[in-house]
Amino acid sequence: MTTSVSPYDGRERGEVADSTPDEVADAVRRAAAAAAQVALTDPAVRRDWLDAVATTLEQHSDELVALADEETALGETRLTGEVARTAGQLRFYADVAREGSYLGVAIDRPTPTAPRLVRVNEPLGPVAVFGASNFPFAFSVLGNDTASALAAGCPVVVKAHPAHVRLSHRLAELATKALAEAGAPEGTFALVSGHQAGVDLVTAEEIAAVAFTGSQQGGLALWRLANERAHVVPVFAEMGTVNPVVVTPAAASRLPEAAAGFVGSFTLGHGQFCTKPGLLLAPAGHDAARLVADALTAAAPAPVMLTAPIAKAVAVGVEDLVHAGATVVGEVPAGTEGFAAPAVVLAARADALVPGSRLLEECFGAVALVVEYDGTDELRRVLDVLQGSLAGTLIAASEHPAEDPDAPWLVRTLAGQVGRVTVGDWPTGVAYTWAQQHGGPWPATSAPAATSVGAAALDRFVRPVAYQSVPDAWVPPAGQDANPWGVPRRVDGVRS
Repeated sequence: MTTSVSPYDGRERGEVADSTPDEVADAVRRAAAAAAQVALTDPAVRRDWLDAVATTLEQHSDELVALADEETALGETRLTGEVARTAGQLRFYADVAREGSYLGVAIDRPTPTAPRLVRVNEPLGPVAVFGASNFPFAFSVLGNDTASALAAGCPVVVKAHPAHVRLSHRLAELATKALAEAGAPEGTFALVSGHQAGVDLVTAEEIAAVAFTGSQQGGLALWRLANERAHVVPVFAEMGTVNPVVVTPAAASRLPEAAAGFVGSFTLGHGQFCTKPGLLLAPAGHDAARLVADALTAAAPAPVMLTAPIAKAVAVGVEDLVHAGATVVGEVPAGTEGFAAPAVVLAARADALVPGSRLLEECFGAVALVVEYDGTDELRRVLDVLQGSLAGTLIAASEHPAEDPDAPWLVRTLAGQVGRVTVGDWPTGVAYTWAQQHGGPWPATSAPAATSVGAAALDRFVRPVAYQSVPDAWVPPAGQDANPWGVPRRVDGVRS
């Protein structure tokens, strides 16, 4: 059994039975049986399926928000907005599929010296999805991974997150009903529960890919499981890291403004965003750590964490950072009820940031580290030892290179280490758009070329197949001469 617990007061709110091995196997078998039909369904029809799920979410918003708040303590306002966002995501990915570029269709017509070739991206098959604790809607049962996999033509089996297990099951009930009524085949979507169910899901031979959002520990465990299978499958794990912020030497006068923005960003959602900026690099001699600490005191956040282990990990993480050479310069103490945790600003010397140091690792929660650098040579050295991250932020003095000569090279340096560079803007909050990239070099993600948010998220769940001299009727619809799905294609290299 998995017990539902309220972070507000630590009280149990109910129990949900874990899935048995037979139940997991049955869900996976039904997904595999549906895979061919889902793959060959016109994306316009799949768009209708996802729209039906989005509409159901909207119709049940009040009920779902109340249930989610009991299990996450994220508050009605935040959760209401997240339901709306999730409905929007479902429709966005459906529209991306309908547009059809993700299929990558290319056709070479036959010549006297070369055969006809048709290249089409084909759905991988059943996808196992592991949702996040910190976004019970947008990155969970019906979040980005599920929406993009279904849009790409893959059945999905989701593993319920224990931090909001009752909500997960209710979302699955609503989605299953909506998909059935919209005409999706049985097996298009299913949910399983329990730790062992997750292991069984990843190791099931019918599963063709795994999508995960969460901790490095959890993501690496799934990655290892998938790579130990007889038939290895890709794992798209979005794990998050420290997400550095760099204030250029020329932007030192902006430090009070940057400190306030930094605090607002790293405490947003109680510091439980994967894009939370955890490290501020500032020019020496301007008391940056004290400015951030004062801004934290003024903001007076009261973090309530999603689970008791996460709350405990915040305190342990702060202790570890201190042991590694950091000093606490500002703290808002934890409350006395529920899964409360402190909000903390620490400072460390730049020369303490060396490969293998705990100071280079994320501390999940409203905890951040400030490091002052003495000149650009030291800044370059520090940047060289940082882990890959989802996002990196630059605070520059101006958009004009002549007014901030370090900004251009810093943008290029950050681009080599992160999946998204922001200038004068904070990384928390990831829009689901065509140009979005929510990924990054290892260990931020297990697949640096992939994104879990944005139009390119569909690319994770397809693979290219070339059809040589294959009769037109035997080629997938997207590659047939009549183009029945009406998707964009390149014919002899010309876009059509």
